[in-house]
Amino acid sequence: MGVLRRYDSGKERRVKFTMLRIDGLKFNDHADEKALYLEAARIIRRDVSAVTSLKILKRSIDARDKDNLKFVYSVAVEVKGESAVLKAGRSKKVARYEPVKYKLPQYIPDRAIKTNKPRPVVIGFGPAGIFASYALAKAGFCPVVIERGSRIEERQRQVKEFWEQGRLDLNTNVQFGEGGAGAFSDGKLSTGVSDREGRLNFILETLVRHGAPENILYDAKPHIGTDRLLKSVSSIRNEIITLGGEFKFNTCFTGFKERNGCLKAVLTDDGNDIECEYAILAIGHSARDTFKILKNSGISMQQKGFAVGVRVEHLRERIDVSQYGVHENMKLPASTYKLTYHARDGRGVYSFCMCPGGYVVNSSSEEGMLCVNGMSYSARDGINSNSAIVVTVEPKDFGSEDVLAGTEFQRRLERAAFKLNGGAVPVQRYADFLKRRRTDVFGEVLPQIKGRFEGADLTDILPEYMRADIAEAMESFGRKIKGFDSPDALFSGVESRTSSPVRILRDERFSSNVYGLLPCGEGAGYAGGIMSAAADGLKCAEKIIGRDI
Repeated sequence: MGVLRRYDSGKERRVKFTMLRIDGLKFNDHADEKALYLEAARIIRRDVSAVTSLKILKRSIDARDKDNLKFVYSVAVEVKGESAVLKAGRSKKVARYEPVKYKLPQYIPDRAIKTNKPRPVVIGFGPAGIFASYALAKAGFCPVVIERGSRIEERQRQVKEFWEQGRLDLNTNVQFGEGGAGAFSDGKLSTGVSDREGRLNFILETLVRHGAPENILYDAKPHIGTDRLLKSVSSIRNEIITLGGEFKFNTCFTGFKERNGCLKAVLTDDGNDIECEYAILAIGHSARDTFKILKNSGISMQQKGFAVGVRVEHLRERIDVSQYGVHENMKLPASTYKLTYHARDGRGVYSFCMCPGGYVVNSSSEEGMLCVNGMSYSARDGINSNSAIVVTVEPKDFGSEDVLAGTEFQRRLERAAFKLNGGAVPVQRYADFLKRRRTDVFGEVLPQIKGRFEGADLTDILPEYMRADIAEAMESFGRKIKGFDSPDALFSGVESRTSSPVRILRDERFSSNVYGLLPCGEGAGYAGGIMSAAADGLKCAEKIIGRDI
């Protein structure tokens, strides 16, 4: 898993991973390397000199007792007399450490470009497309990457221009462009996906090699922040190019050619067909025009439930105090939360994409429509913290059997949100939301929003069940986090892009009903977040590399 450090010499060296894992090292504050060595030695009842190397595996904060916060570490150590320590069995905190090292499948030379076979194509360069492309490039397949938006440097300028001047580019915006929708988010790298093959560690290690902070390898709730994530994305792109990959930015996928049910070429809006046997569809959850192309081309898809609601903002300091208590002399990160509620009507209501010390952002991608998302920089030091408060919706709510009915459900809400204030993000105090009245004056919490905003009445655009469920859930959340249901908490809307409204069906080989066209990531309905999307990208690449398709 990398370089391990020796405490006794201060030098770095590489070691074999025949090590011990020690859990539950607890400290009253951040622990330095010396403190970690000493505590590890105490737990295994050895002199510190017996611990020859140490690596942090996990770091978290135990805030259950707010008067006695603890920083909790898990470490991997190399110990003299390791077998004797295990045999003694003196602590349940100690076990043999057997890390899983991710390995790309060994590629079969006759599938790689050096034998003049058509190169695989990756459509979209968000998290799924990035790691699919990276894996293919590392295995010698020299992929061709099609991205409808701009490269990250230009994309940053265009997004800033949209927020400041309202000029929306339909192909380069918060949803589309190099890095995908995750590039303008909090850069959260936590996931509930299991990692038996080591893909998640591989993703994190790759990001660190490309400029991400090392602490993402061990923090319990790792994040990069949009500012640092953008730099990592451009660095990975440059390595893919060095490995023989090719990028076509500002190039839209418009269809494909097939023969006898097998993929033969990908079509683009520049009029050039790209001959290929395999193409990975990493199009993202907002590629509504691409969904339509796929539907009209006979690709098998089905409706999928998702969630819709609003963004809520609170003062970061208030959330931190509620979560941690008061600790003036302790350097604590901006606090996070995760809230769930089962409404009386049976629907789930939950917080989503929580952004500590972050901003609400206008994340629209179609003319005359408006949706919002959350974003944090790496410092997470904004005045407010925000998250989505969303209500589950199912295909039965869409009002149609059409496979794309979910996208139309989203569009109806987004059109209504746009019309409220002529394209400005509608914002409403929670007290006004309960009374169904427009907000004209803000209270203690002031909007921290990227893009133009105005007071509004969001109850005008939300379905009645959604309004009632959110109000019901907020009361419950206020009992869990003090002040969460404060009258001055701010709602903005509409949060409608939580996940894809469709699933593009694939078989055990990861192929769609057109052999060689591989649906992938969030847009295809197989992931939810940066890490799970990136892992799905690796899985799709593995199928091509290992000829397991």
